[in-house]
Amino acid sequence: MADSERKPENFKVTDRRTFDPTGERKTDTPDAQPKAEAPATVRESAPNEPAHASPDTYRALPPADFATLVLSLGSSAAMYLGGDGEAPSADQPERNLPMAKHAIDLLTVLEEKTKGNLSAEEDQLLESLLFDLRLRYVEALKAAPSSGA
Repeated sequence: MADSERKPENFKVTDRRTFDPTGERKTDTPDAQPKAEAPATVRESAPNEPAHASPDTYRALPPADFATLVLSLGSSAAMYLGGDGEAPSADQPERNLPMAKHAIDLLTVLEEKTKGNLSAEEDQLLESLLFDLRLRYVEALKAAPSSGA
């Protein structure tokens, strides 16, 4: 209780309310003063872009099309499938077969839902990618240590 009864030596209270007791706006508060605008040379950055990054530091993004979507899901599946049966290295992510199967299943859903609506090139891309990923998945299952027996 002794601590709460003592007053700090260098404690200062500043009234920052912008209205006086009558309800009128105060003119002597810092908030009532017009704010100076930021210099025009300051560039506003995008929400996820670091302020110090220049436009030259980013690579051009691929077009947002069907092939990019399919290849993005395919690269996720390939990443989860891991290496080519070699011992995993420090910079190589560990295999995650359930996630690989999930990514392959997503591509399968995409194939089913777009059947008949794709160009010949898009259909060939999706079909060949799924064939390759399914083959790699089966090989990864065979190479994985059996759990249980």
